[in-house]
Amino acid sequence: IQENRREAKSMIKVKNLKKQFGNNVVLKDISVAIEKGEVISVIGPSGSGKSTFLRCINGLEEFDGGHILVDNEDMADKNLNIDKLREKIGMVFQSFNLFPHLTVFDNIAYVLNLKKYDKKEIEKIVNEKMDMLNLSRDLKDRLPDELSGGQQQRVGIARALAANPDIILMDEPFGAVDAITRYQLQKDLKELHKKTEATIVFITHDITEALKLGTKVLVLDKGKIQQHDIPKNICSNPKNEFVKQLLKMAEM
Repeated sequence: IQENRREAKSMIKVKNLKKQFGNNVVLKDISVAIEKGEVISVIGPSGSGKSTFLRCINGLEEFDGGHILVDNEDMADKNLNIDKLREKIGMVFQSFNLFPHLTVFDNIAYVLNLKKYDKKEIEKIVNEKMDMLNLSRDLKDRLPDELSGGQQQRVGIARALAANPDIILMDEPFGAVDAITRYQLQKDLKELHKKTEATIVFITHDITEALKLGTKVLVLDKGKIQQHDIPKNICSNPKNEFVKQLLKMAEM
């Protein structure tokens, strides 16, 4: 009964998920429940299926078996309005993926313009998100290539937050910046979670970062979940040799 109650309030439920490219099975029978307001850090080596897992949740990648329920809506349902469901999800990419020809303001306002928000409302929301991400309003009229890497990533996060999504997916959001900027962005993510209470799933290659930022850590290897637990339990009770080796790397 307790397990059923926990699943009922889950924001994302993944059941027996399978994804393959040709003969290469990337995700093998993945099942996990992510509760509302959690910060899930996804860790694992290159090729373990991390980015594919995230893209399946966002509907950017079709999957070959199983179910993904986002707020109790099944993405395997052929009658599902995927565009409507995506309105609940914000996506942040490692390589920023800003529109190079649009200003900072227009990048952040992009989704709001698509939804035909009122101009005054758009300006208010853009200002709020820029303030939240410690972006100076003086940057509004700049193009992406006039910004630092950290500023570009903050604009990417602000754009993902513009429509107040319930879920934020982040694919190695700090991977393309220097160490100092990475530390600052880690602090921003913590503050962001406090302010928005959104459900956040982010990918990282850094086990220390995963343990520090995640309310839970999801360890993937070879398309399978090796462990999914709170950081304290990951550290005190690693389930197998692979997880033990990850922890040893964090100590180096």
